Amino acid sequence: QEELVESGGGTVQSGDSLTLSCSASGSLFSRSAMGWFRQAPGKEREFVAAISRHDGRTYYSVPVKGRFQISRDDAKNTAFLQMNNLRPEDTAVYSCAARDPRYSRITERPDEYNYWGQGTQVTVSS
Repeated sequence: QEELVESGGGTVQSGDSLTLSCSASGSLFSRSAMGWFRQAPGKEREFVAAISRHDGRTYYSVPVKGRFQISRDDAKNTAFLQMNNLRPEDTAVYSCAARDPRYSRITERPDEYNYWGQGTQVTVSS
């Protein structure tokens, strides 16, 4: 079982930066592909970024590519989402997720992730 806890959210102004952290308590983290998703009020959950296990391949959604960076520190069982040049439309609850280690491919589909955190609120004011 993998428990994920996000932190680092907050309220910032347009153009500011924030770094989110996702801490894993189980033993699967280093063997799991990780993803970040977000959900704004009244909208469906949206893929943000993903990172593979071992070789660190990354994949980003179009709205965040070039502004956000996903990374991981397997020694600390933690994944990160560095968010730069934030915009009001980035306002959402951000959640991290982990895939079952049996599946190595990174994916943007939320139904292919097996473990989820509770989320952290990011609010960007104009």
